Amino acid sequence: MTIKLITFDLDDTLWDTAPVIVSAEAVLRDWLAENAPNLGPVPVEHLYAIRERLVQAEPGLKHRISALRRKVLFHALEDAGYAQVKAQALADKGFEVFLHARHQIEIFPEVQPMLEILCQHYTLGVLTNGNADVRRLGLADYFKFTLCAEDLGVGKPAPELFHEALSRGQADASTAVHIGDHPGDDIAGAQQAGMRAIWFNPQGKPWQAERAPDAEIQSLKQLPGILSRWA
Repeated sequence: MTIKLITFDLDDTLWDTAPVIVSAEAVLRDWLAENAPNLGPVPVEHLYAIRERLVQAEPGLKHRISALRRKVLFHALEDAGYAQVKAQALADKGFEVFLHARHQIEIFPEVQPMLEILCQHYTLGVLTNGNADVRRLGLADYFKFTLCAEDLGVGKPAPELFHEALSRGQADASTAVHIGDHPGDDIAGAQQAGMRAIWFNPQGKPWQAERAPDAEIQSLKQLPGILSRWA
């Protein structure tokens, strides 16, 4: 059947995520050193321990990564001796510093030309487990909707996220396709929801899961061609 709805993963599909996260973490560390000197150089292991404790106590936090990061910061600051109100204020401000730096993203150069072409023929949506915001990146006008695990409390590969995308895009699963880099979250998740799935694999990694993607691309430039052939 003709494709009507296309959904996109964001991190590591429309841009490389690792460099910007590393940079954002460094920006946050510098800010904390200046504004929360009592914290000192907190060992990463201590932050991981706080994170694990919080997720065990409230499992839904694993899909609410912004709230989780805020809580980890709060508890680390409280452990460092800051009073609760001060720790919360520092955690909130520190998170905003991190989030701003997290959006200093270099979008792949082919993304906007590709979206410009596709949005003229298809309904486009976003499905992300991350906390990048297309509104901050100047991409919002291309998409009819953005579905974030943070907002729904459930993340890919859970079918609920894909079913909600079909509802928002007013499409049947047979007329929808999802593009992403993660074999489990993106490809298996979409296929289990009845959608087609295109694996974005710029590094040419071998496919190791049992069920293959419906198509594979090394560059987003290849996407319009694949979709036109399916039409």
